[in-house]
Amino acid sequence: MPRFFVSPDSVRENEIEITGIDVNHIRNVLRMQPGENVEVCDGKGNDYDCVIKGLERDSVLLDIEECRPSSTELKKRIYLFQGLPKSDKMELIIQKAVELGVYEIIPTVTSRCIVKIDAKKEDKKISRWQQIAEAAAKQSGRGIIPKIKAPMSLKEALEYAKSIDTVLIPYEKAEGIEATRVILTKAQEGSSVAVFIGPEGGFEEKEIELAEANGASAITLGKRILRTETAGLCILSVLMMNFEE
Repeated sequence: MPRFFVSPDSVRENEIEITGIDVNHIRNVLRMQPGENVEVCDGKGNDYDCVIKGLERDSVLLDIEECRPSSTELKKRIYLFQGLPKSDKMELIIQKAVELGVYEIIPTVTSRCIVKIDAKKEDKKISRWQQIAEAAAKQSGRGIIPKIKAPMSLKEALEYAKSIDTVLIPYEKAEGIEATRVILTKAQEGSSVAVFIGPEGGFEEKEIELAEANGASAITLGKRILRTETAGLCILSVLMMNFEE
């Protein structure tokens, strides 16, 4: 069944109005007709089973048949602080992180980041990333669209993460897989987890020290060196499996 996101304001007592680019997709790509079923999410964790009532030039009107809480969201919120990678790796990371249940993605500027985002192009870049997050949320049946924040410095990101229950920072020089397992088990006790991933080249030692001084726990992801686009997805997969109900 096709799935679409709408703003909460588009949901009325017994009906929903879809506007924007999804109208063209429904009318001209899917070629749907009145009486056909669609699934709608308000981006706040509520799913609606609907039937198309009317197709207008700029809107699609739906009758609500059933409303229910989304069953696809993790009970704990995962925040991904991703060191800015080069090329189009960030787009892949966003897509896969959304599929794995991440709640929010914060691009993070660290010492070894090669990519520098032009301030004049930042809004356009964030908008592009947000579109990727929305498409991935639709494809994976998410109950929310994860937010892509504006890039932060590592210092700003660590300050932002202070309200998060557990802060993890995978580091290639960290030792002790058993210690990591203990930390991951304890992470299940809280309601939120932050994961800091370095860019190509990883974190500098002084950055790890800064993170630990701000309450982060350095963990190992095993004996192999993982690329930046692999490391985040690795730990997110572990957290998803631990948090899934």
